[in-house]
Amino acid sequence: MMSDNILISKYKDKVELLDNGAVLIDSNDWKDISQYIFDSGFDYLMCITSYDLQNDEKLGLAYNFYSTENKRYLEVRLEFHNSINIFSVANIWRTADWHEREAYDMMGILFEGHPDMKRILLPEDWDGYPLRKDWKEPEYYNGMPVPKDKSYWE
Repeated sequence: MMSDNILISKYKDKVELLDNGAVLIDSNDWKDISQYIFDSGFDYLMCITSYDLQNDEKLGLAYNFYSTENKRYLEVRLEFHNSINIFSVANIWRTADWHEREAYDMMGILFEGHPDMKRILLPEDWDGYPLRKDWKEPEYYNGMPVPKDKSYWE
């Protein structure tokens, strides 16, 4: 899980240890804490998962890190209002480039300082963010009807 609680010992007033061993932090502290995570030997950003809390227009991000040298795992979560821009870690961990673009494309999360913040899966003219719980499938896309029954695709 969190292995040695490196964030708890350094940022005890700014982090909350969750039941699953992950650490919840305020998005305003993410820039400083992310650099500390990297400087502490967590050289591998395994993935970034975005999620919709549905309450109070809040979204979340779960970052999963691994230290290849020390064989330690760390999960950090941020939960924030959907209008907040999140500090991009793409210049710290290059793998974040596409993970952050996917979180933008599917959930509408904007990453401040990202080198190429644009859609990665959907066309540029796509309206909305399809993994948000309040997203409604359109009737038409570029004049073509969008099929509602997709059972024949299976």
